[in-house]
Amino acid sequence: MEKKRIVVKVGTSTLCHGGNGMNFRNIDLLTRTLSDIKNAGHQVILVSSGAIGAGCAKLNMSERPSDVRIQQAVAAVGQCELMHIYDKFFGDYSVSVGQILLSRDDVDKPIIKQNLLGTFESLLSLGVIPVVNENDSVCIEEIESERKVFGGNDILSAVVAVLVEADLLVLLSDIDGLYDGDPHQDPSVKLIRLVEDIDSVRALAGGAGSEFGTGGMAMKLEAARIATENGIDMVIANGENPQCLYTILEGGEVGTLFKSR
Repeated sequence: MEKKRIVVKVGTSTLCHGGNGMNFRNIDLLTRTLSDIKNAGHQVILVSSGAIGAGCAKLNMSERPSDVRIQQAVAAVGQCELMHIYDKFFGDYSVSVGQILLSRDDVDKPIIKQNLLGTFESLLSLGVIPVVNENDSVCIEEIESERKVFGGNDILSAVVAVLVEADLLVLLSDIDGLYDGDPHQDPSVKLIRLVEDIDSVRALAGGAGSEFGTGGMAMKLEAARIATENGIDMVIANGENPQCLYTILEGGEVGTLFKSR
């Protein structure tokens, strides 16, 4: 089946150089690729992490603050900075973007959910790429990793994919996909190319990745469960090469594919 409506989630590790500022090379590759995919006739929704990472870079912080209130303030600065960067880079490729910040109530309450879906549909009909993130600057529950309402942007992206009835969800991360062991500990582990039964691979999930990110393989597998149970294929791929999206859309072998049921 041709994948026409695509949700792409990009992690903090793809957007930031740790505590050394934004990774503009990756951001340029990402925005150029997504713009080209859109011009080819696809509808694209970007779920973006990186607000706190961008805020830390803007405020010259070398590490993620531990105080929740400071994190909220940094996220508020970072959201502004992140959208400024996206607007600039997408604008270079003549593509407009619109920001949508979500909390759990937005998808749990039927009336709000319907209004939200209408916003997505209107933006897509206007040729706009929606940029989605959790509302970190307002809700404490959104920002504390152990209490995150969506469990992080991996699960948020799956929720968005289900809401908009996407054909494909792609998680761009700092790892090539799901391995049969820990690649950081054992270089001989092998990449799993295809997963058709998520329960059979749950034991392979590890913890969170980079210092500035909060996601981990467990959250990615939960996102895969949500997506595949709702008829959406999902791919985990390495965000260091956003152009892998071309190969994914052409049906090529990239990362790990979770087949929908």
